Parts: sequence; C-alpha cells; structure tokens
Amino acid sequence: MSYHDPVLLTECLEGLNIDPTGNYVDVTFGGGGHSRAILDLLTTGKLYAFDQDPDAKNNLTDHPNLVFIAANFRYLKNHLRLYGVQHVDGILADLGVSSHQFDEGERGFSIRFDGPLDMRMNPNSGISVLEVLDTYEEQALYDLFKKHTDIRGLRSLINALLMARVNAPLTTTAQLRDLCEPLAPRGQWHKYIAQVFQGLRMEVNEELEVLEELLYGAIDVLKPGGRLVVMSYHSLEDRMVKNFIRDGKAMGPTESDMFGVKRVPLKGITRKPVIASAAENAINPRATSAKLRIAERTLEPWTRNEQV
Repeated sequence: MSYHDPVLLTECLEGLNIDPTGNYVDVTFGGGGHSRAILDLLTTGKLYAFDQDPDAKNNLTDHPNLVFIAANFRYLKNHLRLYGVQHVDGILADLGVSSHQFDEGERGFSIRFDGPLDMRMNPNSGISVLEVLDTYEEQALYDLFKKHTDIRGLRSLINALLMARVNAPLTTTAQLRDLCEPLAPRGQWHKYIAQVFQGLRMEVNEELEVLEELLYGAIDVLKPGGRLVVMSYHSLEDRMVKNFIRDGKAMGPTESDMFGVKRVPLKGITRKPVIASAAENAINPRATSAKLRIAERTLEPWTRNEQV
C-alpha cells in the first residue's frame, strides 16, 4: 500500500517544538510518516495517533510510546480523556486525502481509477457519495457545491446530476467523471472534475465541520505553550485555520473581556503559512499545495460556551 512521503516533515517537527517527555497527538496517522518522526524524538513521552481509516492500521509499528486510536479526530478531547489524558504538549493535523486513497480506485476518491461512488474516510460510517447523488434534492446539491467548491455555472452541473438520476443513475466514479467532462470549461477539465469530487468528498465526510471541532478541541487540551500545527491543502481549510488562530473561533468577531481587551487563546507563530521548498515539491508533488500554520496556546482562560 503506497502512502505519500510526509509533507513538510522538518517544519512540522520544528513547529511542534518537541519535548522528549511530553505528550503529543497526530490526528491523521495515515502512513505513519509524521508519527514515526515524532516518536524518534520522544524518550518517556507519548504519542496518541488518530485515524478513522481502517487501512491505517496496516502501517502501525510496535512502539512503547505509541497509542493508536481508531477514531475520527472530531472527538479528540473525549477520546484522550478515555486514556486519562487531560492536556498535551502539541497537536499535528495533516488534513485532506492521503496518496494511497487517491491512487486506489476502490475507495472512490480517485478521478483516474474507476471505483464505487463512496469517498468515505471511514467506509463503515456515514453516507456515501452514491447516497448523496441518489437522495439530495436540487437545492441541497447546490448548497453542497457552493459551500465546498469554487465551481461556476453550478446549475448546469446540478441539472446533469438530476437528469442522470432519472435516466441512468450513477454508480461509479468513471460515470461521474464522464458526466462532468462536457461541463468543464475549455482547458480546465482536470480542475473541474477535481472540484466536483472534492465537494462530494467534503460533504460525506463533513470535513469543514470536523476541522472546526478539532480546532475547538485543540484549545481545550493544549497546555499553555503547547503547539498546534495544521497542514491544509485547499483554501477553505486554510482560511478556517487562519481565522481561528487569529480570532479564537471559527466564525464571528473576536471575544473581548469587560474592558474591551481581545481574548485570544492562540498566538500565531508564523505570520504567513509555511510552504514547501522547490526541492521538496520536485520529489513530493503532494507538497505543492500544502500550507502549514503553527500556533501556540496562550494563558488566556477559555471555554467553548463563551464562543457560542
């Protein structure tokens, strides 16, 4: 099973500012590249690695400092509590889809290889893309793509999807790709299809909602001085992370105390996102679109209720 080389590995480790005796979380274990590098820097510390994809278990190594949690990182705080962990020194999130998911058609993520219309990170949970395309009404489909993509001329896409439901229901990724191909602007076929797949994938996995929950959960469990390191691969996720670091919440104005002083539980370590070097991009194409943001937990008291 082929996984990508870990993206921005050195920068992630530097961002985490590893304490060999500390507790860390990798919320996207995947191929285990980042996790193994973190473990190499720990002595008595622990790494709690999350992944909801059953395939990730195939990459586990027997390590006394590693605790693997087969779950969605959306519920980070609750799962850590089950292990008696109240606070951690750092959290790493490498968002998006791993290379092996893109490269293997049977999960439905790939636009190159045919497979079932699934796209669930956890194939045993939630609804599939097939169910979305078979049950969502016109407005729901429009809202889905409006929220998760920058596709123009959405009505043409929605009409084509609804007509297919009546005439020849879509069941495979190749059928979806073929339906979308004539709708793509000239010279932008690949980008258009990728956006369609992205929108559907983000919908069935609730990716923006899950990211928001992760960010709130990170504030709860990080120690003062603890680091949050998040790597995203498209503008929607990066914007959410950027705004959260700046404002301490996913949406709306920054909270202030009774004197008007802003209450921000995170301090950005990098003013701009860290991006890969030309050398890394040349050997690891996945790194090309990666944006890494690093923040540190402040001493600011914070509870989720204040952010509602």
